[in-house]
Amino acid sequence: MTCCVGPIAGDIAHKTAAGQDQILAEELKHGAKHLGDGSLLYTLSVPGIHCGQCISTIESKLSKLASVKSVRANLSLRRVTFGLSSEAQSPLLVVNALEELGYASQSLDDEWANPIDTEFRLLVRSLAVAGFATANIMLLSVSVWSGASGATAQLFHFLSALIAIPTVAYAGRPFFRSAMSALSHRRMNMDVPISLGVILATCMSLYESFSSTGHAYFDAAVSLLFFLLIGRTLDYLMRTKARDAVSRLSRLAAKGGLVVNASGETNYLPLNGIKPGMIVRVAAGERIPVDGTIVDGISDVDRSLVTGESEPVRLTKSASIEAGTLNLTGALDLRVDRDASQSFLSEVLEMMQAAEQGRGTYLRLADRMAKMYSPLVHLLAFTTLVGWLIYTGGNWHVSITTAISVLIITCPCALGLAVPVAHVLAASRLFTVGVLMKDGSALERLGEINHVAFDKTGTLTTNMPRLSLNTIPRGPFSAMAKALALRSIHPAARALAKALDEKPITTITAIHEVPGHGVEGRFEGRLARLGRMEWVSEISHPAQPGTIVSGLAFAVEGSPIFRVELDETLRPS
Repeated sequence: MTCCVGPIAGDIAHKTAAGQDQILAEELKHGAKHLGDGSLLYTLSVPGIHCGQCISTIESKLSKLASVKSVRANLSLRRVTFGLSSEAQSPLLVVNALEELGYASQSLDDEWANPIDTEFRLLVRSLAVAGFATANIMLLSVSVWSGASGATAQLFHFLSALIAIPTVAYAGRPFFRSAMSALSHRRMNMDVPISLGVILATCMSLYESFSSTGHAYFDAAVSLLFFLLIGRTLDYLMRTKARDAVSRLSRLAAKGGLVVNASGETNYLPLNGIKPGMIVRVAAGERIPVDGTIVDGISDVDRSLVTGESEPVRLTKSASIEAGTLNLTGALDLRVDRDASQSFLSEVLEMMQAAEQGRGTYLRLADRMAKMYSPLVHLLAFTTLVGWLIYTGGNWHVSITTAISVLIITCPCALGLAVPVAHVLAASRLFTVGVLMKDGSALERLGEINHVAFDKTGTLTTNMPRLSLNTIPRGPFSAMAKALALRSIHPAARALAKALDEKPITTITAIHEVPGHGVEGRFEGRLARLGRMEWVSEISHPAQPGTIVSGLAFAVEGSPIFRVELDETLRPS
């Protein structure tokens, strides 16, 4: 029986791995961007990217593949974007090449679906252990640096060793694993000099403790780990915030839509199943799934994502509408104009990703320096060792200590992370205030700007309308207006409901929203309306036809029209 277990288990494992690869290939093809020349652009999440040397290794390796037209690795987001010549070529070629280099990859869907990363837990735990050990070893070192000698100093060295050795073994794992992975695949990264410096400093300190010939440097080794872990943890949190900017925007996209067939029935289709020419029905309160043209229905639409204006726009038949905008008041049927992958929202997402992937002058300079950094540090440390051996006449103790110092005093991650993190955080921050950055170099040119012109009120204002004029008298009329306003999701109605102090009348009946016009209901047999002036004026007495540029009108059947005007406040800054 046992003679069959091995082959069967191996065959099952092989089939499982093949199935997972096929799923990954399908996910990548689903998220790929079709370029005009027939080629496709793919994006992979590669969590193993840690430094500029990783960027250099990945880009140089993948660019040598015959089917790869272009490749770009992003250090801050830990993603790789590559282009293939045709749809017939499988993205698994790149996935397999990355695995040969020691980099596991996954789709962006898997990246966003797993916000709590085991890497973050490891970093936090390692940081806590290193911080605790650093504080205690520093405390023990005070007596040594204050003049303790002989057996007393050796005792404190041994106590420090009892804390430092398990700490280095545990808290150094993020660096040791990365370094071992790089070396096992015959490449270098910035974690190699970090690991080498920490291990050599610990071993040298242990030797000094037993020989009692000098100082031990357990405090330097553990504190170096502690500060590097602080930087690595902050880097992780900043990359998470950068990903959140894109994921917040992606959440504006509907997952699918109700497609109306020839018989008038509706069927739900996922977003990738909705094709140009189909009719999609969007209910009030839903996001528009794709770019299209309205063929039936009237509604107020929040287009602030497109225009920056907070005031909803009334759209009717033949009007164009963009994916990601919010349908507020009425059901709409729209004819699909473009695939979801080519919609307005997709273009905005691509702009965000371009800002994250783009490289300005300083970023390219930092990348070039980071690529040279790791081999240069090792060469410099080795040169230092040889030079001091010659200078001291073969004193290996002083020579090794000096070479270790060269490794310890360097902080290689800062060079590879500072500029890209600054770019990504800037793009994320700009997005939160409604500004999209198309290219990283634009951020560098921003410092040269001395004049700015604004043409959108939503750019300078809070996007929260407030009442500037309210002629609705206090009492029953105000209570009826609030009852109607509470039944609408229109921003103007919400502003009115928030401003009115009266409790809404609960006996008002038959409340419903008329798309593109407003809300109406009945109180004691009389019709009450809240909405557009020309619509409300139909029930007022005397009739007062007219329009208002912004704001609302309110009237009860047979009563005069009461006006409510709105404006916006400037941002405090």
